Amino acid sequence: MNNKDFINALAEASELPPKTVQKLATQLTAGMADILDADTSLAVQGFGVFEVKKKLERIVVNPNTRQRKLIPPKLVLSFKPSNVLKDKLK
Repeated sequence: MNNKDFINALAEASELPPKTVQKLATQLTAGMADILDADTSLAVQGFGVFEVKKKLERIVVNPNTRQRKLIPPKLVLSFKPSNVLKDKLK
């Protein structure tokens, strides 16, 4: 399912126009990004927890040339689904 299909499905379920649903979805994702940008976690009840984690720098080796390369630290987004969501997917 792509974004357009998702917006249309939400519009049908909520009986709202697709443009309104698109605006709400954009505002929701922007709000989530702002919260996660502050290096905090975001818990959505019944869905799960989004969390920003820091990966440490590490050294990787090219197996062909045996050349070592330093990979800098970076931030990654992780998601842990809630038990309610896990039960629905079973």
